[in-house]
Amino acid sequence: MTTRPVPMPGSVPAAGPPLIPQAPQQATVRQMPAIQDVAYLASLKKVTQYYIVTAFLALFIGVMIGPLQAMNYAGINLYELPFIKALLKSYYQGLSLHGVLNALVFTQFFISGWMLYLPVRDLGARINMKFAWFTYVLMTAGLLLAAVPLLLNRATLLYTFYPPMQGDALFYIGAAIMVGASLLVVGQVVRMWWSWKRAHPGRVTPLVTFMSVAVWMMWFVASLGIVIEVLVLLIPWSLGLVAGVDPLLSKTLFWWTGHAIVYFWVLPAYISWYAFLPRHAGGRIASEPLTRLVFVLFLLNSVPVGLHHQFSDPNISNVWKTIHMFLTFLIAVPSLMTAFSVGAALEDAARARGGRGLLGWTLKLPWGNAIFSAQVLAMISFILGGAGGIVNASSSFAPVVHNTAWIPGHFHITVGTATTLSFMGISLWLIPHLTGKRLPSMKLASAAVWTWFVGMMVFALGMHWTGLLGVTRRANIAATAQDIYKTAELALPKALTGISGVILLISALLYFSVLFRMLLSKREENGEDTPIPYSEAISPAGEQLATASPLVRVTEPLMVLWVIALVLVLLMYGPVLGKLVGNLQLVPGWRLY
Repeated sequence: MTTRPVPMPGSVPAAGPPLIPQAPQQATVRQMPAIQDVAYLASLKKVTQYYIVTAFLALFIGVMIGPLQAMNYAGINLYELPFIKALLKSYYQGLSLHGVLNALVFTQFFISGWMLYLPVRDLGARINMKFAWFTYVLMTAGLLLAAVPLLLNRATLLYTFYPPMQGDALFYIGAAIMVGASLLVVGQVVRMWWSWKRAHPGRVTPLVTFMSVAVWMMWFVASLGIVIEVLVLLIPWSLGLVAGVDPLLSKTLFWWTGHAIVYFWVLPAYISWYAFLPRHAGGRIASEPLTRLVFVLFLLNSVPVGLHHQFSDPNISNVWKTIHMFLTFLIAVPSLMTAFSVGAALEDAARARGGRGLLGWTLKLPWGNAIFSAQVLAMISFILGGAGGIVNASSSFAPVVHNTAWIPGHFHITVGTATTLSFMGISLWLIPHLTGKRLPSMKLASAAVWTWFVGMMVFALGMHWTGLLGVTRRANIAATAQDIYKTAELALPKALTGISGVILLISALLYFSVLFRMLLSKREENGEDTPIPYSEAISPAGEQLATASPLVRVTEPLMVLWVIALVLVLLMYGPVLGKLVGNLQLVPGWRLY
């Protein structure tokens, strides 16, 4: 790559650091279209802020429960402490709250706010704000309904809530409302984009909108499995309207959504990695056409992969399991393309700052900027998580790690780090943009980011290690003293897991002290609409389809690709589900708690 001169950043106002820490820029980048209606813009920002803050409140509660889980795997049962026993009935209730709040509520609310706001601002469009507020209220109502049985220990079903374990009907109804509200956001964003397309024939969809719409389309296809499971099977069963439920059918429908949801969690982070992270570093997007291809590949291939979670299940053909296994391996292709493309953007930034050598250029990146470092560390963790994902998807290796501590070790470096740490970094510029309030301390934010990364890596090491030695997941190990604990050499991995819980607790306290100080501070921005940090592209897509590259023209018809994605999923799941429906084996529900 060629180097280019780097001008000095703009001066910093005396009042404090800028609302969005700016990296050096060398060229005019895309600006979001101006919105002249001040009241409309204020309402749009407010509803986005409500989504984001609700998400982080859920994360805060879930994270505070997290160290209890880490200590459990270290052999220390904190659930017996009097003040913990007063709050939580059991280890499994704590595990259920931790999983639901962090993996479902935090991600659902953050993504709904993030990917509603971005395309609206990217297109300069007007949406029905009453409907936007309605979706937030509806999603929150679903959360509150589901929270009641969770807190009363009447929905201690863990993250996957597999039947025949049965929870209170209110939990399933609340979960259904939450997912339904997110689908309303899908409809609003896709309708807005389609109206823009009709009003601008021949135009190329702006990159941020393209990525957002593709992710929402993927989520619609992915969510169908859990929607069918909850509405058709679980709610009637939990209300006593039917005598039993087929566990295998329910499990298969769950994994229709259950693995694809991982990409629904991480792709909104990809949007930032591609569109905004280069500018935070002072670089440029490597290629807009390549970026569009990546999101189309995820749209087409994220969903028909769930059967690799069911290698040990009977009554599902090994042929279909093998097909899903290879489709899962194909997901590595857009991930590797992302590693190349975003890595190139970062190298472009570092060399513009004077970086030299094969790897020496990395030292010139702004590692002290928590907005930047959070997302790059998240990317590093996702590389490790992707390698582990190949193991999980393999019919040869999966039985070795299936239902062991390896699995939570794996998804704590995917959703727990790649997604969560990215969202933490994004919040450090997004909340100031939405509220006009300043980030109170970049040093504390950086400390939180780095300790989160270190804590999660230590946790993952300890959990992968104990998993390979045969320690099971979802077990109150500290209380039951599994036989494996008596025979295996577990002292070091147990210690690592316990230490990681302490590190992550410190990190969470640092991050949330910064977040709450920022939210509770006075508004300092003087009425201006602070910019979204769009990045310049080395290879742009262009504005007109007639002159765009073939790759842009192929990826632009998202509506057609959406239909293809749905057809592909029906082809991959239809025969499997048809066989299960034709051979129903209903069993009654049972409750342990």
